[in-house]
Amino acid sequence: MDNELELFRDNVSRFFADEILPSYEEWEHAGIMPREVWTKMGEAGLLCVDVAEEYGGIGADFPFSCVVLEEVARLGMMSLATNLAVHSDIVAPYVSHLGSEEQKQYWLPKLASGEAVGAIAMTEPGAGSDLQAIKTNAVADGDDYVINGQKTFITNGQHANLVIVAAKTDPAEGARGVSLVVVETDGATGFARGRNLRKIGLHAADTSELFFDNVEIPPENILGQEEGQGFYQMMQQLPQERLIIGCGAVGAMEGAVDRTIAYCQEREAFGGPLTQFQNTRFQLAECRTKTAVARAFLDQCMTEHLAGALTVERAAMAKYWLTDTQGEVLDACLQLHGGYGYMQDTAVGEMWADARVQRIYGGTNEIMKELIARAL
Repeated sequence: MDNELELFRDNVSRFFADEILPSYEEWEHAGIMPREVWTKMGEAGLLCVDVAEEYGGIGADFPFSCVVLEEVARLGMMSLATNLAVHSDIVAPYVSHLGSEEQKQYWLPKLASGEAVGAIAMTEPGAGSDLQAIKTNAVADGDDYVINGQKTFITNGQHANLVIVAAKTDPAEGARGVSLVVVETDGATGFARGRNLRKIGLHAADTSELFFDNVEIPPENILGQEEGQGFYQMMQQLPQERLIIGCGAVGAMEGAVDRTIAYCQEREAFGGPLTQFQNTRFQLAECRTKTAVARAFLDQCMTEHLAGALTVERAAMAKYWLTDTQGEVLDACLQLHGGYGYMQDTAVGEMWADARVQRIYGGTNEIMKELIARAL
């Protein structure tokens, strides 16, 4: 697929550089992207690219979806990469793999076109990596279920039309009492969006509180049509989620290193470019090497994933190591930019701030190490 992937990569990079990047700084200051960006990306065929053609996608293989994330991150638009990852590579696969035929026909074309924006609501004020501790519940009430609870740190929360909610359908059963429920937010009585949360980085990625006050859903909105399967369903999807976080990490590293090399070749100090100094050259050599190793490991994990052989612990290795390395590389790149690197409007400075959360969401890197250790 190499030739096809590279041709696709060129087209993706050109679209985002020409159509999205010029407005990105404005969205960063606004703290949110305009809603019409989603339909613009949908019209270009860059949402849910691995969804089957019969459901509105282009039926590409999963690496093509990863290319979209890598190129957006390479351009320094990590906020957008995060929004896209949740929409195309987390929410859409849940519907594709677990939804009924009716749900797939209803939601997937809307997600692929940008008519609908997807979000997944797991985290709560008192429950992050420990998903067994969630308190949001979906209780059977006659022919329907009623959802009550609060979620926080929800990517795409301000725009989402489709929210997959992790809820307790049987609080007495712990992890076995968790179900995933599909909530259509348009016109949903009792559903409310809270603040668009202010963050250290990822400023253009809307991150929200969501509230559910006696929100009624029909029983067919239990994803997979069976109660108590939510924890298992999430565990099935998490390796891919952690792999796509790694894709963003590698794309960002590659983009930052290229920018920093160019800057050091152009910026002069003491009568010559910064690259006249051994320290600069050695730092760049280390960054380039770490990035190349990261790319090789990501490609290896991608090969395993396509073969259905990517294990939980292997995905945890990728998520933890690639995002830790992203932090190291971005920190070195910022340092080489000097004072300009610390400016918010400098691309590398923004990429540095955006990189920090990569070690937190998708399961903290400490949790990743625990998963790896269990398999030793």
